Amino acid sequence: MRSVTVFAPATVANVGSAFDVLGFAVAAPGDTVTVRRSATPGISISEITGDNGLLSKEPSRNTAGVSVVALLKHLQHRESGRFSDIGLEISLVKGLPIGSGLGSSSASTVAAVVAANELCGAPLSREELLPFAMEGERVACGAGHADNVAPALLGGFVLIRSYEPLDVIHLPTPSHVWVTVLSPNLELKTQDARKVLKRSVSLESAISQWGNVAALVAGIYKNDVGLMGRALEDRIVEPERAQLIPGYAAAKRAAIEAGAAGCSISGSGPSVFALTDCEKTAHRVGAAMKDAFAALDIASNSYVSQINGTGAVVTHKE
Repeated sequence: MRSVTVFAPATVANVGSAFDVLGFAVAAPGDTVTVRRSATPGISISEITGDNGLLSKEPSRNTAGVSVVALLKHLQHRESGRFSDIGLEISLVKGLPIGSGLGSSSASTVAAVVAANELCGAPLSREELLPFAMEGERVACGAGHADNVAPALLGGFVLIRSYEPLDVIHLPTPSHVWVTVLSPNLELKTQDARKVLKRSVSLESAISQWGNVAALVAGIYKNDVGLMGRALEDRIVEPERAQLIPGYAAAKRAAIEAGAAGCSISGSGPSVFALTDCEKTAHRVGAAMKDAFAALDIASNSYVSQINGTGAVVTHKE
């Protein structure tokens, strides 16, 4: 093989009450990465499109580049230098807006490590690729969070029980859940969204949050959209981050009135997601949220799909 192309989907992290511990993948949008063999040893990034010139082509400053470098170092050590002289060239097509709360950095990172692994003969499983994909998140937001990269890599719902040691649980993919994602034309950096969070919470709020996270996981296992929607209630993070998203309160209210079982902020925002039990309602919810943002002269894009149970997919090999 000379090249491998991989598509990795957008993801919704935090999932309401499950801050930093749960994420899921949707069907679209997403990023596409092609990794080709190069005659020059090492990692290079030849082209990035769709980013409006915002992303660096320097591998050490690019999430995809950092992750592929970490992967190759591991393979060189494990395979006794077998890959020491390999050269890989990365090209990236951004289908996800940067700073949207849809796992933009995770999608390109995951697509890159999956493509590089395939090009090297697929020595690692998807689960084994996760730590290398997490390295890209350190570049993007200063910490190696897995609640975006894990669902982009594995598909479906993924629960992060622990980071030390890393303990990731792939949950069932509920079949009756439809997701509406509304992405307003705003940018909100993860670092800025973290700055507004409180360092301590009341015991009452913590108990409420624990109950909702447990109920959310139960709803996933029971394929119960209503329970999942109720369990999105977040008394700790959402009240703080909602202040950073103009029109969020109106959009959430519009989603519920249009029939959504629940609605919350996707990742660190500004994107918003809602859960429903059928495609027709999901589209109606999307239109209602879009109108709410439009009332503030904020344009937006909406996406409707079921939960993506596949995650990253190889779309081309040659």
